[in-house]
Formats: sequence, structure tokens, C-alpha cells
Amino acid sequence: MAEWVYPLGTAKEGDWQVSLGAHDSSTAVEGWAHTGIKVAELAPGASVSLAAAGEERIVVPLAGAFTVTVDGVEHSLRGRASVFAGPSDVLYTGIGKAAVVSSAEGGRVAVALAPAKAEYPTRIISAEETPVELRGAGNCSRQVHNFGTPAALEADRFIVCEVITPAGNWSSYPPHKHDTEKDGETFLEEVYYFETRLAPGSPAGGSPQAGADPVGYARVYASDERPIDVQAEVRTGDVVLVPYGWHGPAMAAPGYDLYYLNVMAGPGRVREWLISDDPHHGWVRQTWDAQAIDPRLPFTA
Repeated sequence: MAEWVYPLGTAKEGDWQVSLGAHDSSTAVEGWAHTGIKVAELAPGASVSLAAAGEERIVVPLAGAFTVTVDGVEHSLRGRASVFAGPSDVLYTGIGKAAVVSSAEGGRVAVALAPAKAEYPTRIISAEETPVELRGAGNCSRQVHNFGTPAALEADRFIVCEVITPAGNWSSYPPHKHDTEKDGETFLEEVYYFETRLAPGSPAGGSPQAGADPVGYARVYASDERPIDVQAEVRTGDVVLVPYGWHGPAMAAPGYDLYYLNVMAGPGRVREWLISDDPHHGWVRQTWDAQAIDPRLPFTA
């Protein structure tokens, strides 16, 4: 299912390492209409530009600090050393706003986006006000930063969050779906942008000579007659798109921590994340009450 998996470099657009689902993305994804993502690696003093368009955006520092200029007004995002260092300041731009993203010291930045019509004000969601959720338990423990969810951000269409999964754990589990508009479920496309790293304290020590290759794995499979079958090995910079179907687990291989940025949006009238568990596996949630959350969490600076 190559149309749903984009290894680093396969969705490049000008200065952007990744450009999928945006108004100016040249990589066409048939049937994809409601979400998008851009990722850029900036050298010190460099910048990338976003033209005014009918899409709402959240600028998410992945590594480094950034200044985002929107309609001539500068907004400073303190950023972080890496996606594994806890939440970052992020910036919601609203719709129809041109923006320039720059970094004095360089770094990596993502822009989550969705076609939208309703106007909401530009605002920063600071690291301190970002809701941090520890979800699951045992080897299903993960950390969720809910800066772009309905409870944290007024927006038109999208729901945006990021998830950190410690080495050896499973997240996006039990497998679930949100591909039908019905009572208790909303139809939402979903973007997974991944990063991986060698887990702290690993014997390999993180040196290039060690030959470590931080990887994770992602699964998507059919929930109805629409065919989809994704079993992807993922590394930093890779993207998996979920147009429909059961998805999960996203697996952090032993020895390697896993991060992903989620962007969700759909055509429904309600901006809400309502899901259905795969009935074969939903029972797993009941086991969490008797287990502790992984003591490696939360990840912080």
C-alpha cells in the first residue's frame, strides 16, 4: 500500500522535507482531502515560507527554537532539544494567513494543517499550558501532548496531538478506527509523522560507530470492504497516512523510543475524536486498571 507510506525524501517539496496534503503539495494522494503536514530542516538563520491559503495550521518545533511571523507580527517559540524532551510551545495561525518560520540556531519544524473556512485567532499554546496525558499502562503506556485538541484549542477542523512511546511499548493500541460518521464515531483522516531515537542508557551509546538503527513499526488494516494493509517500518521523517480502517499498534522496538505527530480532520460537522475499538482487541483496555504506568514516563526536558 505504497500510496499510504512516505519514507523520508519521497514527499519532498522545495525547502520542505515533507509536504503532503497542503494546498501547494505536488505529491498527489488520491482520495486524500482533509489533513496535511509539512516538515523542514532549517540551517542557522534560514527560513521557510507559507503562503496565505484556506487552511488552518499549527507550527510545531521538533528540534530547536523558532520565530514565526504572521501578518507582520513575530511570535517566539522556545522549542526544545528534541521531540523526546517534553512539550514545546506551538503556534496556531488561523486561516488565510501567510507565515514565515525562521530559526537563528537552526532546527527541525513541522506544520500540521487542514483545509478550513472558519476564522479563529492566531495564538501560542505554551509548553506549560499543554495538557500532558499519560495513557494506557504497562507496556501500553505512552505520553500524549494534547495541544491541538478541542479541549485545548479553538479551531475549525483539525485535531492535533503528539505521542511519545518508550522503547518496547505499543501505542495506538488497542487498534481502533474513526472512518464512519455515526453515533459514537467520527470520520477523521489521520497523519502519522514519526521520529525515533536510541533509548537513553542503551549499551550502543548513540555513537554512529555503534551501528544503531532506531526503528518503529506501524499497522493499518481494513475495517470494511475498502482495502488497506499497511505494515510499515518507520524512522525519523517517515509518514504514514490513515484514510480509513483499523490502525494500531504503533510499536516502539526494544531499545528505541518512538514519537509521532498526529493530524486528524474530516468532513463531519463535529470536531471531536470519537473512535471504535477493533472488537477482537478492545478487551485489552480492561487490563490497564491492574497495571502501573511505565515508570519511564513522563519524558521531560
